[in-house]
Amino acid sequence: MNIKIDSKKVNIGDTFIALRGINNDGHKYVNDAIENGATTVIVEKGEYSVNTILVKDTKEYLKEYLENNYYDEIKKLKLIGMTGTNGKTTTCYLIYQALNKLNKKCAYIGTLGFYLTDEQRTLNNTTPNLYNLYEMLLECVQKGYEYVVMEVSSQGLSMGRVDTLIFDYVIFSNLTQDHLDYHGTIDNYVLEKQKLFNMTNNSYAIINSDDKYKDYFILDNKNITYGKTSNDYKISHIKSTIKGSNFKLNDEEYFTKLIGEYNIYNVTIVIILLKLLDVENIREIISSLDSPNGRMDMIHHKDNTIIIDYAHTPDAVEKIITNVKKISHNRIITMVGCGGNRDKTKRSIMGEIATKYSDYVIFTSDNPRNEKPKRILKDIVCKLDTKNYKIIVKREKAIKKSIQMLSKNDILLLLGKGHEDYQIIKDKKIPFSDKQKVIKYLR
Repeated sequence: MNIKIDSKKVNIGDTFIALRGINNDGHKYVNDAIENGATTVIVEKGEYSVNTILVKDTKEYLKEYLENNYYDEIKKLKLIGMTGTNGKTTTCYLIYQALNKLNKKCAYIGTLGFYLTDEQRTLNNTTPNLYNLYEMLLECVQKGYEYVVMEVSSQGLSMGRVDTLIFDYVIFSNLTQDHLDYHGTIDNYVLEKQKLFNMTNNSYAIINSDDKYKDYFILDNKNITYGKTSNDYKISHIKSTIKGSNFKLNDEEYFTKLIGEYNIYNVTIVIILLKLLDVENIREIISSLDSPNGRMDMIHHKDNTIIIDYAHTPDAVEKIITNVKKISHNRIITMVGCGGNRDKTKRSIMGEIATKYSDYVIFTSDNPRNEKPKRILKDIVCKLDTKNYKIIVKREKAIKKSIQMLSKNDILLLLGKGHEDYQIIKDKKIPFSDKQKVIKYLR
């Protein structure tokens, strides 16, 4: 595209559009764009030495420009959009794997990054801004992709990052407390997520019937529900071991390498989608799928199992601990923290859940950002009246101590960061990977 939103990427003859963001204003970089060769600038204010188009709202202008000039190309793709508090990354990654195994060329956009079949790129946000999203989708069209599966976050919906797109399949997993620092209330949170289900055109809606917010996501037609209470796809007979899970969907038996009841819900979505696509060898495909990096990522050490997972909400932490407890074990040791500059109300809830369901807990730093780690940890333990925990501020020391605590047949859960290979301290991303620290220590 010859219209650019980043002055550094402007080439001679390009048009630069100055967008206002939460923390920045593109108008500050108009002259930089002109120096780099922009011959037209689209702005809300100012006079410049090149052709200048003044508009009321550059964001709205860009949205209309992208839709008018590029949507006819993008609509060749079949878009699968998923929203919900937990399960988006795992489910979308499983769909990405499954469709590519079936030679139905599929790309993935989400928390893990932008995945093509032969390339992976990191992203700054789960749902990229609309301009970058259009760039990715156009690349998918040019490279012959048929499907794109996307995680659609509540913030992405709130900020209009998927505006103009029409989805062929929309999926709702669940809704529990998260991002209230941004949305303010749970009602605002659910209404933002609901927006995805308005971006459809005679599309299929796949909805978790067991979630209390399910009715917000029901469409006029083509609704398919799943869950223990579903009349469409009823989940039952779940049995998990450290090697995987067996379960029934209606009267059909399935095996997946993933463990935990919540992962059965994730896998069920994939099965439903494959049935909609008239795939025949679904059982074989499902049994071959792997969880994404940092989601129930297991390292076996002597008689112990170390599990690294991204769980960072009260609901996700409770689900992973309670599901792992169903597997044969001696003790459950959990290491967990909370991110800084995020919803503070969930901190004490996380502390109570971790200590209630674990035999022992080590509370440590997650991504403290601009908060003091000790302040965050104090918020986590402020309501605890139990003694089965310890605070170790530095995450690497916490990982080392938790491994040292392991005895025969213990399970260690390292929660909160999963696939992340950095820790955010103040405004800097410091290289840090839970998995690499574990491997380093075990060596």
